[in-house]
Amino acid sequence: MKLIRFGKSGEEKPGVLLENGKFIDASRVVDDYNEDFFSSRGLETLRDWVKSNGEHASEVPKTSRLGPPVARPSKIICIGLNYVDHAKESGMKTPCEPVVFFKATSAFSGPDDNLVIPKGSKKTDWEVELAVVISKRANYIKEEEASNYIAGYMLHNDYSEREWQLERSGQWVKGKSADSFAPLGPWMVTPEEFSDINNLRLWLKVNGQLKQNGNTENLIFKIPFLISYLSQFMSLLPGDVISTGTPAGVGFGLRPPQYLRKGDVVELGIDGLGVQKQIVH
Repeated sequence: MKLIRFGKSGEEKPGVLLENGKFIDASRVVDDYNEDFFSSRGLETLRDWVKSNGEHASEVPKTSRLGPPVARPSKIICIGLNYVDHAKESGMKTPCEPVVFFKATSAFSGPDDNLVIPKGSKKTDWEVELAVVISKRANYIKEEEASNYIAGYMLHNDYSEREWQLERSGQWVKGKSADSFAPLGPWMVTPEEFSDINNLRLWLKVNGQLKQNGNTENLIFKIPFLISYLSQFMSLLPGDVISTGTPAGVGFGLRPPQYLRKGDVVELGIDGLGVQKQIVH
């Protein structure tokens, strides 16, 4: 099942992408794809409704703006340096434990919303990533239990301001949290649609030129481990987003480095999770 949210920013309604490619409005049965939805077995209710009513539900025009597929969560947790090739291009050692940082939830944006370069930025960069959505509260869970806590997967562009992230003192969050720095979607896909989440191509282009071309098989720390690991340090709540890291090809890893400028066009995708397109403003 593929979940979408459509409408103006801040006014999105829940919907579903059917197998025949039609967008339908699910707001009659679901308020929103938020913490309450995931914690109250909302996915099961929605799936039953789609089976019974999907073909007769109100259709959503394909011209509608798509927002992030889930409502703003309690937190966006990101994993740094989780591909060997990206750690190498960054000039950093392959981590022996996951590198954990956060993005502000106010960075949430839709998959095709404009990227707004923040005031004073000189080094705004791109990162295509696979994101995981948590289905229920997780505390101190075992790795072999982790699949029971996954609601679905999304495409994420983990935009970063490298000067603020790496050249100024403090934590990475400063370079990760500007408005529009977390476009997600176009849809959240539930786990049963993937035969192997560890064999998905992920790619990113800037102005039509391929910059990143990786595969999730190269994740250093796999998703079940990450969920178990994080649950030892904090409560993972329904709807929380974990972004699992990016492969090589980011702007600051190029020689010479390349950063985004107004007018650039960024396109990215992951097998089965759709594509995004952002115009830089």
